[in-house]
Amino acid sequence: MKTDDLIRALAADAPSVEPPIARTLAVAVAIGALLSLAYFLWAFGVRADFSNVAMNSGRFLFKFVLTLSVAIPAFLLVRGLARPDFAPGKRLWWLALGPALLLAAIIFELASVPADAWHARMIGRNSLFCVTVIPLLSLAPFAAVLYALRSGAPANPTVAGAVGGLLSAGIAATLYASHCTDDSPLFVAAWYSIGFVLMTVLGALIGSRVLRW
Repeated sequence: MKTDDLIRALAADAPSVEPPIARTLAVAVAIGALLSLAYFLWAFGVRADFSNVAMNSGRFLFKFVLTLSVAIPAFLLVRGLARPDFAPGKRLWWLALGPALLLAAIIFELASVPADAWHARMIGRNSLFCVTVIPLLSLAPFAAVLYALRSGAPANPTVAGAVGGLLSAGIAATLYASHCTDDSPLFVAAWYSIGFVLMTVLGALIGSRVLRW
């Protein structure tokens, strides 16, 4: 049977296939996120002034807006990508929400902060720690997403793996944001982005191999 014929056959059975795949993915992502949360709380924990900055700092809260604006669209996309008849098309533009918000925040930061403070805000105090911890916290969600996707039938394993990697980085960055004391959008753009790109590329590479069918 040709691949196109197999896709059509699986798509015809979509009413009976989609709910189990969606549930498997949701449960797997939840388990992966909880494992990362447990490790995060044991190894790092939230920052000491969490309550104070949560009530008084817009920059701190924006980090969560940004990371969730990546994680939520990525989850919705990867849920569809688990099915063989799903064509993301223009829905891939959902992933532009996070970068668009970050660009707006950077413009606001540059307009509201003196130019001689830009470099210091971008470098921050935890840059190397940031680029290490976000990929580390991504591992459990990433493994969970791959497991769930193997229970489905992605028509494009590379794209499915890439979006799965992006989802895992979004989860990890949301956790890390509660520990990180660098709240400037300039820091987020410079260092959080590395974790997102790394996990997206890793997801594409691994997905192209382990998600084939």
